[in-house]
Amino acid sequence: MATRRNPTARQVRLGTELRRLRDAAGLKATEAATLLGASSVQMSQIESGIAGVSEERVRRLAANYACTDDELIGALVGMATDRTQGWWEAYRGVLPASFLNLSELDHHATFRHDVAVIHIPGLLQTESYARALFSYMHPELPEGELEPRVSHRMKRKVVIEGAAPIPYKTVIHEAALRIRVTGRVDYRAQLARVLEMSEADHVTVRVIPFELDSFAGAGSTMVHLGGAVPRLDTVVRDAPHGTAFVDSEAQLEHFRKLFRRVEEVSLAPEKSRDVIHQLARES
Repeated sequence: MATRRNPTARQVRLGTELRRLRDAAGLKATEAATLLGASSVQMSQIESGIAGVSEERVRRLAANYACTDDELIGALVGMATDRTQGWWEAYRGVLPASFLNLSELDHHATFRHDVAVIHIPGLLQTESYARALFSYMHPELPEGELEPRVSHRMKRKVVIEGAAPIPYKTVIHEAALRIRVTGRVDYRAQLARVLEMSEADHVTVRVIPFELDSFAGAGSTMVHLGGAVPRLDTVVRDAPHGTAFVDSEAQLEHFRKLFRRVEEVSLAPEKSRDVIHQLARES
């Protein structure tokens, strides 16, 4: 059984879910290893994502754990047997692993929900807007990393612009729409980009206006990616130490409620477009 030096977030998640099933069954890792005909070291490697696991072993573990959720088992089998080498692999060794992990999660997502308070969501950014953001980072990016980051962000748009786009909802605070990250001409182009995508059938853009009373959700920025089953959803948040991938059920439910909350207080899509149109006229 070959091991991986740097498992992806999706590979780690598979191991995490297998461990959670084992814990729910009240079994120790050594007991599960015996049932599987493996060593305790192999079991540890599977549950940490360092080692792969076959479909037969996933199904045997599920049976030994008395898991009867066929949809979940099928989803875990899909994760175990997937051999996708996506476009993001071209950036491996060039960009931080979190960039590639997010692209892989995007690729497999069944939907995506964003809440953006300060900046336009990445999937709606123009090239000039993204370049301006990356150029402003401190400390400055190493030479040769700026353009790959911009290129990677532009290619990520395939998830909502490609041949099989996923449903996409975003709630954007008016602050993010008003901050001129770029010059006036590029700023207008950025607003036009948001408006253009808001007209797509699979895209919903809502705006939280400045005039909204009692909005204390400035820290609500997040990305919520739908899994094959709700249990396999993932929330992505920026943290002081880097990108954080949240997958515990309690936290996932917290962020589901958070998205519903900001969605409820935001303007309807039609009124949101009116706000963006007005900002474009004023610029």
